[in-house]
Amino acid sequence: MNIAEFFLRRKTTTLVLAAVLLLGGLINYQDMSRLEDPEFTIKDALVVTPYPGASPKEVEEEVTDEVETAIQQMGQLDEILSRSERGLSTVTVSIREQYDRETLPQVWDELRRKVNDVQASLPPGAGPSVVFDDYGDVYGIYLALYGEEYTYAELKEVADFLKRELLLVDDVAKVEIHGHRTEAIVVEPRSERLAGMGLSRAALLQELREKNLVRDTGRVRIGDEFIALDPTGEITSVEDFEDITFSLDGNQFFLRDLAKVHRAYIDPPGEMLRFDSQKALGIGISTVSGGNVVTMGKAIDRRLAELQGDIPLGVEVGVISHQADSVTEAIDGFISSLMQALAIVFIVLFVFMGLRSGLLIGAVLVLTIIGSFIILNPMGVALERISLGALIIALGMLVDNAIVIVDGMLVEMKRGQKANDAAIKVVKQSALPLLGATAIAVFAFAAIGTTDNATGEFCRSLFLVICVSLFLSWVTAVTVTPLLGVMFLKVKCPKEGEERSEPFNNRFYRAYKGILRGCIRFRWLTALVVFALFVTSMWGFGFVKQAFFPPSNRDQYLVDFWLPQGTHIEENSEQSRRLEEWLAEQPEVEHVTSLIGRGGLRFLLTYQPELPNPAYTQFIVDVDDSHSVPGLIARTDAFLEKEFPDALGYGVKFELGPGGKGKIQARFSGPDPAVLRNLSSQAEEIFAAHPNSKSVRNDWRQRVKVLRPQLAEDRANLLGIGKSELSDAIRQAFEGVMVGVYREGDQLLPVVLRAPEDQQSDFDQLDNIQIWSPVAGQRVPLGQVVSGVETVFEDEIRMRLDRKPIITAYTDPIKGPASELFQELRPQIEAIPLPEGYELLWYGEYKDSNDANEALAAGLPLFTLLMVLTTIFLFNSIRQPLVVWLCVPLALIGVSVGLLTTGQPFTFMALLGFLSLSGMLIKNAVVMIDELNVQLAEGKEPFDAVVDSAASRLMPVAMAASTTALGMIPLFFDAFFAAMAVTIVFGLMFATVLTTIFVPVLYTIFYRVRVK
Repeated sequence: MNIAEFFLRRKTTTLVLAAVLLLGGLINYQDMSRLEDPEFTIKDALVVTPYPGASPKEVEEEVTDEVETAIQQMGQLDEILSRSERGLSTVTVSIREQYDRETLPQVWDELRRKVNDVQASLPPGAGPSVVFDDYGDVYGIYLALYGEEYTYAELKEVADFLKRELLLVDDVAKVEIHGHRTEAIVVEPRSERLAGMGLSRAALLQELREKNLVRDTGRVRIGDEFIALDPTGEITSVEDFEDITFSLDGNQFFLRDLAKVHRAYIDPPGEMLRFDSQKALGIGISTVSGGNVVTMGKAIDRRLAELQGDIPLGVEVGVISHQADSVTEAIDGFISSLMQALAIVFIVLFVFMGLRSGLLIGAVLVLTIIGSFIILNPMGVALERISLGALIIALGMLVDNAIVIVDGMLVEMKRGQKANDAAIKVVKQSALPLLGATAIAVFAFAAIGTTDNATGEFCRSLFLVICVSLFLSWVTAVTVTPLLGVMFLKVKCPKEGEERSEPFNNRFYRAYKGILRGCIRFRWLTALVVFALFVTSMWGFGFVKQAFFPPSNRDQYLVDFWLPQGTHIEENSEQSRRLEEWLAEQPEVEHVTSLIGRGGLRFLLTYQPELPNPAYTQFIVDVDDSHSVPGLIARTDAFLEKEFPDALGYGVKFELGPGGKGKIQARFSGPDPAVLRNLSSQAEEIFAAHPNSKSVRNDWRQRVKVLRPQLAEDRANLLGIGKSELSDAIRQAFEGVMVGVYREGDQLLPVVLRAPEDQQSDFDQLDNIQIWSPVAGQRVPLGQVVSGVETVFEDEIRMRLDRKPIITAYTDPIKGPASELFQELRPQIEAIPLPEGYELLWYGEYKDSNDANEALAAGLPLFTLLMVLTTIFLFNSIRQPLVVWLCVPLALIGVSVGLLTTGQPFTFMALLGFLSLSGMLIKNAVVMIDELNVQLAEGKEPFDAVVDSAASRLMPVAMAASTTALGMIPLFFDAFFAAMAVTIVFGLMFATVLTTIFVPVLYTIFYRVRVK
């Protein structure tokens, strides 16, 4: 009993199982997670270590090097990229690709242990180091809280309230607030009062530091109770600060007599955020792992609406990014494309197979697609760009098996067999070859599904969807399809005594057979023509553009704006406001978010936040239509070049896959910073000279001025003044010195001692700054211990890769793929003479693409071997699989024609499409060779068997190719899948036409079949 016979005898059971498959699939579809793009694990963590007052060189040598040395002991490490700047070390730790989201927490625990162990080796004043292993967390909902009449403190109070409430919403993991300015209690001493009273600054500092500290007074036993002691005297308000008393020569003074005490913001701010030109706070909301961002987004919107009455009048909530809306829009678009593709497939089936056959195959197709969700949902596959695109790609392939079964039944029924017998015969004959061909098609996609790197993880759902749906299509083809065929297929039977017509003897088939006979007769000429076409296609492929992933068609774009390094953040804010206002005036622009001093929260997985830098601003620009983005970027670049000649600014599209800005990166490594800067400068000049190059820069930025007051040590020693006292006095006069912490509820506000605001920026008065001399017992002018001020330049940012100093020169193309620009620039950059001990490394898109291709190539040999072994197993032969495999390269003919005709680049997704073509073509060839073997086994002459078997399989092969190709038409209009769709459609159509001729021709060559 074969499979078909088993299920035909159990008609009710089969139909019930089909209904369960359908209903279960619909239920699982509703339950599946929704995402805009597939998730991939960012295997990076940041180790941040403060070292206040240290120069970048001191930070690098005394802190960064120690941290790097400790981390390098980890066996899981891929690379370490460090950034040392004045007072701060930031080390980015990248882990090897084989570690996934399940194993990474253990890696981060080990990283913490290594970092904790190194704390004892850090210099005094450095640390503690903090490990941020949530660097890759995505805040799918990114809001701006703003109100024109409200202060930062008032906005922060509202933001804290919203945070508490939103953390209670289902599927919410974290709520982060950024862009707020830290409040402080500011003490501004009145210099003349302190000088007149002879009160030392050290005494003032000590008294302030003693106040509001939590002290353990202990407990006391009273009877049978043990009661805590908690004396009064702590500070509970700003007024309490003013009432702090000082004793001098038997007299008491209040702090308000000696200084002005008030609340103020820390100056300068570390970052600022504006939404549509209004000061704002950013609120990022992330989803729990495995959560549904669409469900969470709707719940957040409902909760915000409920809380509207608790939000002060005039405070508004703006949307920077709402992934729930983006996901819904993206999924609706893909579902629409899927329905269009499904309709196209149905139309093709109706036209070529007839209404009954078309409806039958279409019903099995719908059952297969929906039934796949039962398996995909427990596997953790979400509904997103790649998985839904995979369904569209798989549509045509999903009907292949059903077409072969239905077409075979129709042929047998026309020959006089009953439907039941025809079903049993066709399934018995085709089940194993179809299973083998299906496995081959799955193996063609398997390499990307087993790749560990970010690109493989990003594209993994493509393999999973195709694997599950194709194998399920085989199951439904050999179980449900025969039963439905028996129930609904009808063939006009000839009357008794009337001669039965041969199914493949009409005008179309006679023409095909005539062409095939002619090609077989001139088999060597045919082979030569096909070989010439293949060689020509190889030559033509050299003119195809190359790219990694296409840019996004998101209705937002970014503008990166860099002022010269060392620019004050307030100056940056003012300059940014000019660009902000210009952007807001553009008719296509709806909202402008300004992130001043650093990048934003990671609101997209492919978005890489910029590390803090006072000279940097990033704008997130919302537009009314994604099609207007390229024109807006061009206008933005032109405006920046004209209006900000001293700044570096450029518009950037969002990315659709792994990768990012700085598509071309030339990294120079070597010991001497001066030589590195010279090498980078040469590369930047070459970049800037190219007419298609923009955003030329390096990651060390410009050298900055440093003012170095020269301590006159002889005079300073006489007065009892050292470097620490000098540094504190200068810092107090300008930025201020943190002298303690004020506890206000659950908040800790720093207490800052600084000069009055009108004296802070007057560097010319440096000599007049008063500094306490313990020897003289009074305050003396700084000019008595400072001999002068030296101006020097230093590298404010110093980068290292794997503990080697490294500088990176960046550029991006103005238009076209980065690969073209890279190929033009590469020879010139590599011609730069490198001193001994220096090397050039290429990063950016070149490295990302190579890494992805290498990871893909690592899995190809295994799965290619499995494909070859499967074909050998199916035919128990060497020559027949060789005939099959020689047809695979023919796909390149159509691929070259398609990509050159449409102008699409050969992207990584196109590469996946090209690899998948091998499975599709082998599947078609297997079906043809299997039918040939059947007819030979029935005793036909070899030549007749070759021609007749090709004719009998012409319709299923052509139908399979047509449904696959035409079903992918909606993907032509999707930026991400367009190149892949062109590759598959053109490659499959050209190769199928050639295969239906060339497979029989090759067979006659290999088996020396004589022409009749």
